[in-house]
Amino acid sequence: MIQTLKRILRTGILTETPQPTAPAESSAAQAQEKILKIMGRALCIRQVDAGSCNGCELEIQALNNAYYNSEGAGIKFVASPRHADMLLVTGPVTVNMEEALKRTLEAVPHPRLVVAVGDCGACGGAFGKNYASRGAVADVIPVDGAVQGCPPSPQAILDAIRSVVSSAATERSSRKEGDALPASSCDSVQTRG
Repeated sequence: MIQTLKRILRTGILTETPQPTAPAESSAAQAQEKILKIMGRALCIRQVDAGSCNGCELEIQALNNAYYNSEGAGIKFVASPRHADMLLVTGPVTVNMEEALKRTLEAVPHPRLVVAVGDCGACGGAFGKNYASRGAVADVIPVDGAVQGCPPSPQAILDAIRSVVSSAATERSSRKEGDALPASSCDSVQTRG
């Protein structure tokens, strides 16, 4: 027990410095207002693991904690793609998950959005295209936005979701079905338009 306490004292605090609460609360309120204005209700997201290492899933789960408060921003995760407005896809698309990902996309009602999360989802990451992997999500299904990082922070994921929803609202009338981001483009956070 004493050894553990000594180690804790030597190491110090390893958590992030908390952000001021007032701007975060107003930011969440503004985000919720914007999402409600665009969607008319909460944004429902179905998360799909297409072959990731689960690093991105841990960061996505952090969106539901009290610090990031995605529910307070008008974003909720659903269990069925039939109830979703957006797919959040992680990992390079493995050969075994390719058909399942396509079927999941077909089950999401129109208009639908797709965000590729993490380096693997955005560009294929360290795996790229090989005998077991189809590469980036955009190589398999149309993608509206991508956020890079290995894994990306919950704040980066939240910003990408908001960015995709905002850009989708402005281009919804001119959007052609099946349009996608180029598979080779890998910016920090990218959206069409």
